[in-house]
Amino acid sequence: MKTPTQKKNPHTAVKTPRPAKAKGAPEGQQVALWIASAALDKKAQDVEILDVRGKVDYADFVVIASGRSDRQVGAIARGIEESLKHEHGERCHGVEGLTQGQWVLMDFGDVIVHVFHQDTRGYYDLEALWMDAARVEVPEAGEREEERDPWRD
Repeated sequence: MKTPTQKKNPHTAVKTPRPAKAKGAPEGQQVALWIASAALDKKAQDVEILDVRGKVDYADFVVIASGRSDRQVGAIARGIEESLKHEHGERCHGVEGLTQGQWVLMDFGDVIVHVFHQDTRGYYDLEALWMDAARVEVPEAGEREEERDPWRD
């Protein structure tokens, strides 16, 4: 127990509990795939899904995508938020950086999303930070379920 004269260590991380999943909520990997699909719908480049379970305590998956301009970065982030809300009933818990358009951070609970301007992404190189994290395959535009032509089979 701390005495009133003991000081707090400013470098000690504060553990914030993750919110409990709602009953019947989709798994993090499914949400990450929906996010990747929504980003690709807005012509995002180099979309990656990293499985960070056991590596960080604030998320299970990280989705990283790039845009060619600050306007496209904003459009990708807004497209992700709208698509997940309207098509899948998933709400974003928080968004940072939308007005600057260089790096947008989005929190979907078990999934964290980073939408970068392509130059900014290279500078921060988050993929190297989680080099040992497993990658989840992101279906290319032609392989995504919603774009399949049911009459072709």
